[in-house]
Amino acid sequence: MTALDERRIEMAENSDERTLDEMFQWLESAPEGFKVEIVEGAVFMSPQRGNHWQIIADIYEQLREKYPRKRVKSDVRVDYPGHLNGFASDVTAMAEGAAKTDDGRWRHQDVEFVAEVISKGTGQNDYGPKKRAYATAGVPVYFVADPYQRKCHLYTDPSDGDCTSDTIVTFGKDVDLTKTPVGLTLTTAGLPPRVTSDGPEITVS
Repeated sequence: MTALDERRIEMAENSDERTLDEMFQWLESAPEGFKVEIVEGAVFMSPQRGNHWQIIADIYEQLREKYPRKRVKSDVRVDYPGHLNGFASDVTAMAEGAAKTDDGRWRHQDVEFVAEVISKGTGQNDYGPKKRAYATAGVPVYFVADPYQRKCHLYTDPSDGDCTSDTIVTFGKDVDLTKTPVGLTLTTAGLPPRVTSDGPEITVS
């Protein structure tokens, strides 16, 4: 039994008392090259993949037209409203003046843009509980790039735990964010071809 297996068992045995900080401490020995998130108390470890990273990098580079480097994050933990939600979003853009808290983390109240790139094993999180958490947190712009559908979903106008505006854009077309706090247009022309499959995800409830 590996150290990670032992920690999974410990997490299950202490599920009623665990906190996000404790859970992330237990996961310090997660395999290298995996993105680790906690969504509604369940741990998800997703391997980093070439196509997904290409999309993330494309979005990041376009945001840099407006945002200084220190305000654009990737795979950085931010805790969101709801039960044990510690997300490491693919791309996060922070509002001007955002600063870390005393415990060294960014506040969800300062997030003004989030982008997620869909993986088959965890896509239900991006379209479900993570979308609700972002809306509850009042994130103005939530952008989903789905390489399986070759479509982007733009969720804006958060209210009462949901986004009242949902715009679908096919890969290759522009995404107009000029009327949002982001204030620019994202192009999807450089996104990679359709993805049909990817490797396994690891889930720990």
